[in-house]
Amino acid sequence: MPETKVVVNLSNRHLHVSQADLVALFGEGHELTKTKDLVQPGQYACAETVTIKGPKGSFENVRILGPVRKETQVEILASDQFKLGVPGCPTRESGQLDGSFPVEIIGPKGSLKKDRGLIIAQRHIHFSPEDAARFNVVDKQTVSLKVGTNRAAIFLNVVCRVAPIYALECHLDFDEGNGVGIGNGTMGEIVAL
Repeated sequence: MPETKVVVNLSNRHLHVSQADLVALFGEGHELTKTKDLVQPGQYACAETVTIKGPKGSFENVRILGPVRKETQVEILASDQFKLGVPGCPTRESGQLDGSFPVEIIGPKGSLKKDRGLIIAQRHIHFSPEDAARFNVVDKQTVSLKVGTNRAAIFLNVVCRVAPIYALECHLDFDEGNGVGIGNGTMGEIVAL
């Protein structure tokens, strides 16, 4: 019988930056300042924050997550689309930026107008290959996840992401978590529909 229970943590709006964009935003020689390790090995929250700006509005103090990446990516909540003025912002897996939206990023030393990189993150579960075998799932498979108690719901289209660098963890965003009344550390259950 495959395992079904997985810890759920919630993601707020945040961004990942390339080395070149880090320099443009914070100045030559600046390195990211780790404040807290995240569950995923090698990933961490940084002290650095920026403003992200859309056609209609902006959000200040948006946290950068490290380490630097090949390409800058800004992840927002679905409800953020309205304040930013980007209705129809695509939902994508991390790193899948084709067809993503433009965004302006403002840092203490400079600003950037990116022609792509703004997405709503697809809900997903990280699995190591060993975890995937225990749960009987494969990379890119979609599953359904039951979460919550009083406002319980089943989320469809939860993508399984399998790689040796991953630790077992489900990521929903704050909109999704607030909608069902859960917080970080809630246990979810993969269910068959």
